[in-house]
Amino acid sequence: MSGSRSNQSGRRAVLGGGTGALGGALARALTEDGYDVRVIGRHGPDARWDDPDSILRLIDGAELVIGLAGKSVNARYTDANRDEILRSRVDTTRALNEAISRAERPPLVWMNASTATLYRYALDRAQTEQDTEFDTGFSPDVGRAWEAELFRGELPGTRRIALRTTIVLGEGPVGDLLFRLARLGVGGPQHDGWWFPHRRYRGIGPHPTQPRQSGVRSHGRQRFSWIHVDDFVGAVRFLRDHPEIDGPVNLAAPGAVENRQLMAALRRTVGMPFGLPSWRFMLEPAMWVLRTESELILKSRWVAPGVLTDAGYAFAHPELEEALRDIREADQS
Repeated sequence: MSGSRSNQSGRRAVLGGGTGALGGALARALTEDGYDVRVIGRHGPDARWDDPDSILRLIDGAELVIGLAGKSVNARYTDANRDEILRSRVDTTRALNEAISRAERPPLVWMNASTATLYRYALDRAQTEQDTEFDTGFSPDVGRAWEAELFRGELPGTRRIALRTTIVLGEGPVGDLLFRLARLGVGGPQHDGWWFPHRRYRGIGPHPTQPRQSGVRSHGRQRFSWIHVDDFVGAVRFLRDHPEIDGPVNLAAPGAVENRQLMAALRRTVGMPFGLPSWRFMLEPAMWVLRTESELILKSRWVAPGVLTDAGYAFAHPELEEALRDIREADQS
């Protein structure tokens, strides 16, 4: 991942947790921009999370730091996975915070991954960075603890940005799962509804909250917010180059759609003429088999890129169907 070692420009970018798909896309882009890209991971290659001195050596004098670490939420929310999802985000963000606070030459910009699942379940309107009516329960609690660690303390030399990211299409398991469902002919709308009570979505962290009542009968109209991987990378570059922007930023395309529109677009993209609908009583057993959670497709995430749009960012892929076709063509090439 740190293949830019021959770069002699002196501009260093540090990726915290940059060994995943998004990290790879960012590393390639930043290398093209002339950075010497270095990566912190559990086993390196350039610094380890359990070695604070190695992290400090990378960060001191770096121009840009981007924190991406965290266990995938595409997992069953067992007690062990819940704890690891929280710990992997908070502990690594704390390590970056502490290294930046100790650095003699702190980075100009620190962007850290966050989640748009902080926002409330919305069917009425899109949520922007101005909205502070957050959701409750496990996933939002993780997001709150994550951002609290990012913004903890005074770092006067470093601009901090929370990347409240929606589902990234083109680099990640959720998009692959959706394409697979469409190809198999089960790419109809997914309907929420009643299911047996469970405690997997209960709150977590220093200030756990009670999860909302599940089973909203959205009839496949729950909103799907997303961003193409090219625009994820493009937004990071844009934010780097706009020093007036700090705080939370929604990484979401403007073209949020309903679940039924999403599934129809997927079917057209893969050339499947039909798609069987799924109700929650059908989805839950399937999610158990796949070892993941139904909230990934049943929660109505309606998120708008308020800060990016107001600042003049031009999305390369603002509309869903065109974005899906681009990803499909890239996979087949």
